[in-house]
Amino acid sequence: MSAQSIVEQVRWIKRPQGQDAQADRTLTDTVSAIISRVKQEGDAALRDYSQQFDKVVPAQFEVTTQEIEQALAEMDPQTRRDSEFAIAQVRRFAQAQYATMQPLEVETLPGVHLGHRIIPIQTVGCYVPGGRYPILSAPVMSIVPATVAGCGQIVACLPPGAHPAMIAVCHMAGAHRIFKIGGAQAIAAMAWGTESVPAVDKIVGPGNAFVNEAKRQVFGKVGIDALAGPSEIFTVADDSADPRILAADMLAQAEHDIHTRVGLAVTSEEVAQRTLAEVERQLSSLPTAATAGEAWRRQGEIVVCDSEEALIAFADDTATEHLQVHTRDPHATASKIRNYGSLFIGQNASVVFSDKCCGTNHTLPTMAAARYTGGLWVGAYVKICTHQWIDDQGIAAIAEPAVRQSRTEGMQGHRRAAEIRLRPQEIDAITGGARD
Repeated sequence: MSAQSIVEQVRWIKRPQGQDAQADRTLTDTVSAIISRVKQEGDAALRDYSQQFDKVVPAQFEVTTQEIEQALAEMDPQTRRDSEFAIAQVRRFAQAQYATMQPLEVETLPGVHLGHRIIPIQTVGCYVPGGRYPILSAPVMSIVPATVAGCGQIVACLPPGAHPAMIAVCHMAGAHRIFKIGGAQAIAAMAWGTESVPAVDKIVGPGNAFVNEAKRQVFGKVGIDALAGPSEIFTVADDSADPRILAADMLAQAEHDIHTRVGLAVTSEEVAQRTLAEVERQLSSLPTAATAGEAWRRQGEIVVCDSEEALIAFADDTATEHLQVHTRDPHATASKIRNYGSLFIGQNASVVFSDKCCGTNHTLPTMAAARYTGGLWVGAYVKICTHQWIDDQGIAAIAEPAVRQSRTEGMQGHRRAAEIRLRPQEIDAITGGARD
C-alpha cells in the first residue's frame, strides 16, 4: 500500500503540528567547533566546555574508586535492588541473544573452507545522558550488553552534574572506567582520545541534539550505534482497546521531552474520541504535565483507519520506535507488521516495562529508521568477521572461474594471482620467475 493510499484510508482525529528539525546549520557548526577543539587541545578543551556548559570543572574527569564507593553507599537500598534486578534481566536476555550467534566453518566445495568468527569490539564508549531525569536504566542498556559480548574495555561518560546514583549504576552494570564529561565534548573525547580519556572503537548510547550531531560527525573515525531523535510511541488498536491505558502509555513517553512523538492508530472512531478526552483528563493530574502536555500538543496524533489492512500499512509507514498492539488478537496483528524498533504485543506489554527493567533494550531506532534497522543489542558490540582457507583440491574448483572473470574485467593482476596457483609454470615463463 502506497503512502498516498494510506493517507486516503485514515482520518486524523488529532494531527501533529509537524516534526522539529533535529540539527540546523548553527548546531552543526557548533558541534564541529567543539570536536575540533577537543581533538587539538584535549583535556584543556574539556575543562573549558565543562565550565561553559555544566558550570563545574571536576578536579579530575575520571570517577575515582572512592567516588564509586560513596555513590554505592549513598544509593537508596531499594533503588539498588531494583537496579540489580534490571541489570540481571537485561543480562539474561542479552546472553540468550548472544547464544543465537554462532561461529561458522563450512566446506562449500571440496577443498574450499569458509567461515566466520564472532569477535568482541575491543573498546566501546557508552554515553549516559543526564537530561531531565536520572534515568537509571540508561547505563544498564548500553553497558550490560557490552559485558555480555566480552568487550575488552567499557568506558562510560556522563555529565558532571548527573545524579550520583547514575555513577553507581554505571559501575554495577560493568563499566571499567567512568568519566564526568557530558555533551558533544564527551563524544569528541571518546572518538579522538585525550590525556585522560582513552580513544574507543565504537560509541553507543542516546543523548540530546548536540550528542546526536557529534556522533554523526565522528562516525567513520569510530563506529556508532545509531542517530537517535526524540522518543516515539504509537499504538495500533481496535475497538477492544482501553482508552485509559492508551492515554497513560502515550503520556508516559510524552514526559521524556517536548519533542516526543506520541500517537494512536485505531479502527474505532469511539475509541479514538474517548482516548482524546482521556489524555486531557489524565494531563490535569499528571505532575509532569508541563512537558507531557507540550509534547502532546506539538506531536500527538490520533488517526482512525478504515480497515485492519490500513492499520497495518499505517504502522509500517510510521516505522515507530515503540509500537504497541492492542487488538483482540494482538499476536495475529503483530505478525503482519514489519517496521518497528521494538514491538509490545498485548495490553499488558507496556513500553514502560522495557524502558525500565523487563530485559529488552530501550535504545531503539527513531525517525523511521526502523525500516532498515533494529535497536541496540549484544550484536552491536561484536564483529562478524569472515575467513577462508583453500587446499589444492579447492584451487582446482575455484581458480579457473576466477581467472576467466579477471580476464573479462581486464584485471590482469587478479588473473595472474589466481593463475599462479593453478598453472605456476606458465606464469613463471611470462614473468621470468623461477620456482624454488
